[in-house]
Parts: sequence; structure tokens; C-alpha cells
Amino acid sequence: MIDIAQPVFQARGVSKVYQTGEVQIHALREVDLDIFLGEFVVLLGASGSGKSTLLNILGGLDVPSSGTVRFGDHELSGASEAELTRYRREHVGFVFQFYNLIPSLTVRENVALVTDIAPHPMPIDEAIELVGLTPRRDHFPVQLSGGEQQRVAIARAIVKRPEVLLCDEPTGALDYQTGKLVLEVIARINQDLGTTAVVITHNAAIAGMADRVVVLADGRVQHVKRNAHKLRPDELSW
Repeated sequence: MIDIAQPVFQARGVSKVYQTGEVQIHALREVDLDIFLGEFVVLLGASGSGKSTLLNILGGLDVPSSGTVRFGDHELSGASEAELTRYRREHVGFVFQFYNLIPSLTVRENVALVTDIAPHPMPIDEAIELVGLTPRRDHFPVQLSGGEQQRVAIARAIVKRPEVLLCDEPTGALDYQTGKLVLEVIARINQDLGTTAVVITHNAAIAGMADRVVVLADGRVQHVKRNAHKLRPDELSW
């Protein structure tokens, strides 16, 4: 249950340490962060800054070594694997740099896959329409461009009506123009459905379309900036 007066996500003192042999890698160091309902937040930073680790913890794919993370009234940092699985299924949509589509299934079939595990999915064709792929719904992934495949991945993520959409470098494998088309889809989901969106990028230009930009370096939040004027994806240039 989400209380609109409270943050959707509330992270306090979140650290993550990975052990590789005798070497400790500090991926996150004492991160404090609130993300609010309906926000579009960009996590910006160089490779190794902790962006993906933070996104994975928010999405219930990983757990912090120390600190606490809450999603609404869910305590994620102390949750069991079964509880995290249920949280991911019911509340979170993921979009990654690589599309992870099943080659032998059509667009419609790829999107339909997750509706069986979602309590209140939207109609499959509605999700496909939202990402502008209705004419391509019976095509297979090999028949689609990279940008179209990424839009299928977004449709698959949103068909279960998640409260949050977590995107890890969603334009990283795409060219400039195609990347902007994908960003337009994510912005539309955020605006039209009110879905809270968190997008990882190392591309500073993309930060212009966010409500807030969280800059990470060396596992720490360096600063948080609120954009006085949000740019549309077609106004971005890099």
C-alpha cells in the first residue's frame, strides 16, 4: 500500500559490500534517498559508481549489506526471498539494456508471458499500443529493430501495471534517434499512467528530462538536483 504523502522508496544508510576472495568491493556507501510517487528520477554516474547496485536493491533483486530500504509499507531490507519475489511480481517493472525477449515468441506472446503472474494486468494489446507497436504485434524479435525490441521489453514491464518502472541503461545499446524514441515511451508511461520511473544512465544529457537527478560516484550520492524545467525527449541532444 502506497501513501502518497510518504516516499515510494525510502533508503537509509544503505551500503553494499561484495566479497571476491579476500577482496571487499564497496558498491554502495551509506546511501540515503527518497523517491516519491509519480516522479521521474535519473540515476547518473560513471561505470562503477553504484547505480545498478542501487537499482537492484530498490527492485528487490539484491539486498543491502547494511541500512534499510522501504517500498511503501514493505520493508525490503529484511524481506525473505519469497517476499522479494512477490514484491517484484506485484509492484515492479524492469527494463534492462538488453531486451531478453524469447526469440520463438511474437511481440504479443512475449508481452503476454508476465500476465499470468500479475494480479491485475492490463489488456495485452493496450500495453502494446502504449509503446506504439500495434502494427508489429505478430512479428518475432528477429523481425524488429533494436528500438522496437526495447519497446516490447517496456510493454512487457508495464502490462502488469507496476507502481514503479526501473530502467537500467535502457538506451545503452541503441543509436541516438532510436534511444530518444525509447525515452519518449518511458516518459509517456510516467506521465500518462503516473508510474514512478527510475532510469540509470551514464549519459548526462538524459538527465534533462527528469524531475530529479541523483548523481552517484564511488558508491555515494554526491548531490541531488531538481530540474526547474523538464525537457521532452525530442529536446535532448548528445
